[in-house]
Amino acid sequence: MPKTKSAPACGCPVAAFQKMISGKYKLRIVWDLKDGPRRYGEIRTGLLRGSIGSTEIAPRVLSRELKALTESGLIDRRDFGVVPPKVEYRLTRKGKSFVPVIAAIKDWGTRHLAQANAAEMIAAE
Repeated sequence: MPKTKSAPACGCPVAAFQKMISGKYKLRIVWDLKDGPRRYGEIRTGLLRGSIGSTEIAPRVLSRELKALTESGLIDRRDFGVVPPKVEYRLTRKGKSFVPVIAAIKDWGTRHLAQANAAEMIAAE
C-alpha cells in the first residue's frame, strides 16, 4: 500500500535535527537568546552585528525564522497585548538544552577556522 502524507515518517534523528535548524539565521537566533529574552528589533540588531556582506535582513525572512523556531518548540513568543505592540522571544526548556550543542559547534569552528586560516597564510608565503 502506498504511503500517504499523513503517515508518520520513519524518522532519522539527524534529518529531523537538520530540518529543525535549517535556515540562514536559526542557529544565530537561538545563540542570541541564550542571554535572555529579546524583542524583534534586538534580535535583528544582534544578527546584523558581525555579519559580513548583508547589511539588511528582510523582515519577512526574520519573521519566518522566528515562527519556525516557535513551531519547533525551541523558542517561545510572548505578546504583551499592548499598544504599541510589545513582543518578546525567549528560549524554551528545549531551546536551552540546544545551547550547548551550538557552543560545541562554535568551539569546533573556532579551532578549525584558525587552522584553515593558518594553512592559507603558509601557502601564500
